[in-house]
This record gives sequence, structure tokens and C-alpha cells, in this order.
Amino acid sequence: MTAWLFDLGNTRLKCAPLGADGRPGPVCALPHREDDVAAALGETLPQARIDTAYLASVAHPALRMAVLQALTARCRRISLARTQAGFARDGFGRVRIAYADPRKFGVDRFLALLGAHAQQRGAALICGVGTALTIDLIDEQGLHHGGLIAPSPTLMREALHARAPQLPEDGGDTLDFAADTEDALASGANGAALALIERSLERAQARLGQRPRLLLHGGGSEALARWLPASTQEPALVLEGLAIWAGIETPA
Repeated sequence: MTAWLFDLGNTRLKCAPLGADGRPGPVCALPHREDDVAAALGETLPQARIDTAYLASVAHPALRMAVLQALTARCRRISLARTQAGFARDGFGRVRIAYADPRKFGVDRFLALLGAHAQQRGAALICGVGTALTIDLIDEQGLHHGGLIAPSPTLMREALHARAPQLPEDGGDTLDFAADTEDALASGANGAALALIERSLERAQARLGQRPRLLLHGGGSEALARWLPASTQEPALVLEGLAIWAGIETPA
């Protein structure tokens, strides 16, 4: 059986074949516009029809529909990942989310919890850096302690530029105290994200009695990783979680 994994976020579409070992194969990023996604999928996917496509999406409904239409032409079955209050699998353990209503907890955050817990290396603070900055804490037993959502540095810059066009939306270096506008903007936006992550690490340690691992994923994670030397970059964490979810899901 041929199966592929698709992670459709607010800024990127990532995909990978599902290997025989139950893990994602080589990951590729595709165009994120409705007009481009069908052609991109046609160039990336195997020429033969795929048995199953597993899709996790937090994108705008119109873009999600464009991806689904493109996949329908190439795949026999499509399975949409959904957040679950609890998830258990043999050899994996159990993950329980803190949200009372699973529908309010983004499927990308849910799958990142699965991917982190599957590593079996203790508690983790998971930071996704995309359009939003998301932070979630999961302990060694798989219990989710909740999380935070804030604008990412990229979104902060875009919002400032939209309201004050004279402020550039990119460029600059992160410094302690900047001496020009570009550096000041980069330093402020990145500094705000770093401060929230560092505070969350402190509060997580106080709650758990031990410092959790810090995992970074998302398109904007590289820009913050150099300032977080104890962090580990996990660029395929959502796809790793989607592969775990796919292991027990029966497509419809």
C-alpha cells in the first residue's frame, strides 16, 4: 500500500511518503497558494495512484478544499486527521489533551504532542513557530498541561507593516539594543517570542519539578533556535504525529 502524509498549515504545505516502518520519509514543502497546489502535487506525488492520503489541516477552508480536490484526483482514499481528547496505541502509551472541547485544540498541536510523546524521552515543551507561536507542555506520562498562542515574530512584523507601512516587514538582526529600525524591529519581535518561550520553560519546570525538553518546529523556528541553545529542532514533528495517528486510523 502506498500512503502519503500531508501537513497543511497557515503558511506551508509539507508532505512525505509514509514508510513501511510507520514513519515519514523525505519531507518536501510545496506552494501554499490555491492556484499552485494542484500542479505542485502533480509534480511531487508518484504517477501511480496513491492508496491513502492522510491530511492534517489548519488552513483556510478554501485552501483546504483546493488540496482535497487535488488529492481526490490522485488518491483512492483520503483521511482527515482530527484532534482527540485521548489517544492510545500499543507500544506508544496514552496522550490526553487539556482542552475540554477537542475541537478547539488545533490538529497540528495535537499531532505535535503525539510526535513528542512517541520519542519517549520525558516531558517536553513544544513550540511551533509559524503564523502563530504555539507553546504546549506535555509530561512524561502523556498528560497535556495546556498551552499558549501568540503572534509569531513574522506575524508581528507583518502587522506592524500593515498599520505603519514605513516599518519594513523583514530584515534586521536580533541584538540586545539596536541602533537602527530594521534591527530594532527584528530584536523586538524575536525578543518577545524568546521571552515567552523562556518564561514558559520556567513555569513548566516549576509545575513538573524538572525542566522539560524544548522542541521547536515550524518555518520560523530556525530564526529562534540560535538563541535557545538547549532546544532541539524537530521540523517534521507534525508529520511524525500524523504517521502515528495514521497507524490506527481507518480511512473513509
